Amino acid sequence: MSVDRLERVNSLLKRVIGEAVFRVMQSDDVSPGAITITGVSCGKDLRNATVRVSVFGDKALQQRALGHLVHHEREFERIVNREVRMKFTPQIRFVLDHSLEKGDETLAIINSLEAHGEA
Repeated sequence: MSVDRLERVNSLLKRVIGEAVFRVMQSDDVSPGAITITGVSCGKDLRNATVRVSVFGDKALQQRALGHLVHHEREFERIVNREVRMKFTPQIRFVLDHSLEKGDETLAIINSLEAHGEA
């Protein structure tokens, strides 16, 4: 499978799953607005998809949100099956993505270095 096609499939799955979060997580105690789908990585055979999510909040909220997402994996798979035409519906696996937190830490370090340099 070409890399370009795989990137398009990843992008499509990211959009569909991102929109589905608000429908699926509506009745849970975790606000769907705190969850961001940062990326999707499908395997070359399109049978597995790793969905990276970032959750705005402390570690406890992140783990609780991830638990709710994992609990609803099959429902997300049904939505993908219904909205995306693929030969196989990928098996979805959610993982926490800490890249946004690391980016914020890096920006905070740069800002503190700039503040100390100007002082």
